[in-house]
Amino acid sequence: MKLEDFGYTDTLEKFRKENHLENFETGRVITEHKERYIVKTVTGEYEAEITGNMRFTAKSREDFPAVGDWVALTTYDSDVAIIYKILPRFSTIKRQAIGHFGEIQIIATNVDYAFLVQAIDRDYNINRLERYLTICNSSKVKPIIVLSKIDLIDESRVNEILTNIKARIKNVPVVAISNETPNGFKTINKFIEKGKTYCMLGSSGVGKSTLLNNLSGKNIMKTDTISESTNKGRHITSYRELIILENGGILIDNPGMKEVGIADTDGGLEITFDRIVTLSKNCKFKDCTHTSEIGCSVLEAVENGDIDKASYENYLKMEREKAHFESSESERRKKDKTFGKMVKNYKKDSLKNS
Repeated sequence: MKLEDFGYTDTLEKFRKENHLENFETGRVITEHKERYIVKTVTGEYEAEITGNMRFTAKSREDFPAVGDWVALTTYDSDVAIIYKILPRFSTIKRQAIGHFGEIQIIATNVDYAFLVQAIDRDYNINRLERYLTICNSSKVKPIIVLSKIDLIDESRVNEILTNIKARIKNVPVVAISNETPNGFKTINKFIEKGKTYCMLGSSGVGKSTLLNNLSGKNIMKTDTISESTNKGRHITSYRELIILENGGILIDNPGMKEVGIADTDGGLEITFDRIVTLSKNCKFKDCTHTSEIGCSVLEAVENGDIDKASYENYLKMEREKAHFESSESERRKKDKTFGKMVKNYKKDSLKNS
């Protein structure tokens, strides 16, 4: 197997040479579990750790390897490796870290496309789809909406949901699939290209592992049934994993996400809600909040039915969430900077007194 088979590009090779990394092997992180990594190279798979220097100089979680990363490493005979450097990422899918305001959790890196999977019978939620779209748009990842388990509801309801999505979300492919029949899988396979990386985003129990098994033609991931007592999917995937499909596509399977906190710092909201953003330029006041102002073009469009009211309310909610996250992040960085100065001054005083 060549590096190109699991996504290596000429841009990465140019960076490797310019940064004099020829003496290191190159590999891709395919599994991450509690800061231990499995890295795939042309010679095999290695259990890897980062260097002490990488750990010491890391300013945030984004400075640690993640599934999808290309890394420079040294390998040893015992299938063990040390990671020395992360090569540049062309995309990073991330969200707010649960329970840690102002901090980022990386879901996957170097992803070209994301399958946004929802079970149409019980998990379907268009507001959450807009959240996933915002994450993709801010991460420079192309989204594809996948509605699974269409065999569990009647055809008229499926068509109604598809119509609603297409009316509210523009220019994003929507594929409806059944986990019991081949319906829809031929369409999904048309999106998969050799050397491109895909990931699946969705809640537990929506059929991501079943989708992976069907795309690969193998029983790679364990699947489970819906709990009869709670009508919720049982959590199967507990860590992120990268799998190479038979047709040459590269797929990252992620754990189900209970929360999808927005950490939008790259204009994802503006892309997802481009109609609202465009209209806001015509508002009477430049600092219009689109909530109660006279002369607000956005409110006028909502009242006239030109903008879906539920989508508008979802936009406002995510805007508030984004502002809160950015405020929390700024406060955290300020505290980190203050702490760093305190440590630096302590070291200076210690040297003076020694």
